Formats: sequence, C-alpha cells, structure tokens
Amino acid sequence: MFSILLVEDKESMARMIMTAVRSEGYEVVWASNGKEGMTRFKERRFDLVVSDLKLPFYSGLEILSKVKETHPMVPVILMTAFGSVETAVKAVKEGAFDFITKPFEPDHLLLLIKKALENQKLLTENMILKEEYSENLQFPKIIGKSQKLMEMLEIVKKVSQNKTTVLLGGESGTGKELIARALHLLSPRKEDPFIAINCAAIPRDLLESELFGHERGSFTGATEKKLGKFELADRGTLFLDEIGDMDLGLQGKLLRVLEEHALTRVGGVNRVIIDVRVIAATNKDLKGEIARKTFREDLYFRLNVFPIVIPPLRERKEDILPLAEYFIDYYCKEMKKGPKVLSTEAKNKMSEHPWLGNIRELQNCIERAVILSDHQILPHHLGLSSLEVNGLVELAQEFPPDGGLMEASSKAGKLVESQMIKKVLEQTDGNKTKAAEILKVSFKTLHLKVKEYGLE
Repeated sequence: MFSILLVEDKESMARMIMTAVRSEGYEVVWASNGKEGMTRFKERRFDLVVSDLKLPFYSGLEILSKVKETHPMVPVILMTAFGSVETAVKAVKEGAFDFITKPFEPDHLLLLIKKALENQKLLTENMILKEEYSENLQFPKIIGKSQKLMEMLEIVKKVSQNKTTVLLGGESGTGKELIARALHLLSPRKEDPFIAINCAAIPRDLLESELFGHERGSFTGATEKKLGKFELADRGTLFLDEIGDMDLGLQGKLLRVLEEHALTRVGGVNRVIIDVRVIAATNKDLKGEIARKTFREDLYFRLNVFPIVIPPLRERKEDILPLAEYFIDYYCKEMKKGPKVLSTEAKNKMSEHPWLGNIRELQNCIERAVILSDHQILPHHLGLSSLEVNGLVELAQEFPPDGGLMEASSKAGKLVESQMIKKVLEQTDGNKTKAAEILKVSFKTLHLKVKEYGLE
C-alpha cells in the first residue's frame, strides 16, 4: 500500500481529498500546516507528498525543498489557487512532479497521484539498470546485452518485490553485491537502508558484534553500546557476502535470528525485534561444505529460499567489450586522460581470454591499459596471459619417472600454482587482497604461498 502525506490547512478540503484518495486504496496521513507536515515526514517514510502552496509556518515551496533535500525520489504534487500558477510552474522546474489548480475534481488529483507513483517506479528501475545509483559503488552500472544477463535481470526484477531471502551464487568477481543492491533498490524497501558486510573479512568474535551489536561492558574494549548491522538495516536489506566463510558457531546464532526475526546483542538480555530482508552470497559450493561439516544444512535451506547464480564472464562473451568500453571511459575521466580505443587485436585477445577473475579481473586489466597506453590500447597493454594445455604437456616432460607419479604430480602442481600466483599478482600490481579474490583463496593462504614460493 502506497502512503501519502497530505499537507492542507483547510479541514473541509483535506477531508474531501482524504476520502477520494483512500477510496483508491492509498494510505493518507494529514497535516494541517507546514511545520506539522515536515514533522510527520521525518517520522516515517512516505511514497508521495501532496501539499498546498500557501500554508502556515512552511510554504509548499519550502516543503518541496526539504523533501527533495533528504528524499529526492519522493514525488511532490502542489495544490494552488489560480493566481499562483506562475509560482507553481516555478516549483515544477525546481523538482515538483506537477501542480493542480483549485478548485479541482478529485479524479484529476487521483490521476496525477497515479502518474507520479508510476513515474517514481520507472525512475528507480532506470537508475538501477542504466544509470549510476550509488556513490558507494565504484562501478554501479549493470552493463551487458547477453541473453544470460538479460534472463537473470528479469528474475531479479520479479523477486525484488518480495521479502524472500535470496542466495546469490557464482564465481568471485561476477558482481554479486551489485545484484544485491539492484534487488534492494527495485524493492518496496528502497527508501530504507542497504547494509553490506563481508563475513570472510572479519574475525569470528568481531563478526558477532558487527552483526548483532553489543552492550556496554560486554567485553574488553566495549566502552559503549553499539548497534549491529541487523539493527542498522531495520526495514531495509542486509547483504551477507561470503556467507560460506562464517564460523559454525556463529551460523547457529544467525539461523536463530532469521527464524525469530529478533536478536539479542552480545552481553545483553533483551530481545530486539527486527524487520530485515536478507540477501546472502557465496562463491563456494555450500552443499560440499555441508558434506564436509563446515556449513549448517538448516542454515543453507533457510538462506537458499530463492537461489540466483550469476554466470561467469566467459559464459557471456557478448558483455566483455561493452564492459571494457565502460571501464575505459571511467578511467579516462578519473585519470583526466583523453579518449582511448581498443585495437582490433586487443579486442580479439580479450574475447579469447578465460577471465578467471571475471568482471573484477577485467576492471583491473583496463585500469592498467589506460595507464600504459596512448590513444590506442594494444594487446601488450592488457597484460593478459593464460596457461595452455600444450604448455602443461611440455611441463610434464620435465619430470623424470623415477620419482614416482605422486612426486611428479606434487612438483608439477606447485610449479603451476606458483606461476599462476605470480601472474595474478602482476595483473593486480601486487595487491594481495585482489589477487586472493581472483584465486579464490583467503588472504592468509595467499600470503603463505607467496612466502613459500619466494614471490615477495
């Protein structure tokens, strides 16, 4: 149900409008002056504001300005007397959806309300799928034209309207957080918080506090009460990235919160009721983790209500060049460089590359190419390389059979492993965090391997 804030100082007019609007199934909250209207607007979320132009305390123009300052996507319709039409036209130029001149037929206002709400929905979808919708994401556009991507986006649109828990699967670097944000911003919760947390990046003890919060004095260093991510995301969406890396003990506590829709802060005794939509993501095979007793089966079924698997970049090759061109344009603007183009050879090289790190690897590749190239990006600017089957056959011939198959396999594996780590570190300019994500290992594992193979 859409909620509408009506700000009108004449009671008879307000009652006439409320009767008409409620008959269409909308919820209406009435405020009799501008000050009361802004107080009510701050208390809760509204989908639309209908306000008279001339009001006590705050005028309709001031209400428009204050609404757009904090909630720019909320449409505002202004009501005005005939003599104030010029002012109303000015208001439309400043962001009002439209204005209506008194006296008017209720059906006319209802038509404007319907159009405003439909326009708001279209703007939101356009913002997510075509335009930059978040300053927190470096590359917020969903770029591509492949059939697999289009089919996935249709699924995202459909499930976004519900509170259904979604489990995003797929390889590292495919853009799981981007899809999670799209699910949130296409949903009825779009005006409420979207909170993301990486379960693999925070130690177990700290992660519990980050998720559920803690009371003052609950542990050493807890000098004040802290709200967790679940409370901060109340009425909104919580994105649990890398859920497969969560500690088993903490998985049990998470399961209970998901089942009861309530939590208890670390060191606390009171239950806190929450209303949070959960989206989880992993690049691990959770069924395999269940078999290895590292992931709870009951939590898996609680999270896997609606699974969406994001296809890897190599399975949607039509998206490689559009993504590359987008990243080229972005980095050229960021680095204040002139426009650059991909040579035919570079395009062919990119189309043939397996992109084990997916979009993240492509992003790093283009950033490097923009730095190194002049006007045209050539194959050697990309820094792409891959291990080929023929190379592995030649590698096997270097090991004599007298050491045995197990020893040969061990030596070959280590050699291939060291070479792969070296190449990925070159691609990421030595950034171990990015390299670990591409290689699908923890930062600690990569650090140990780098020391073992002398790749510092």
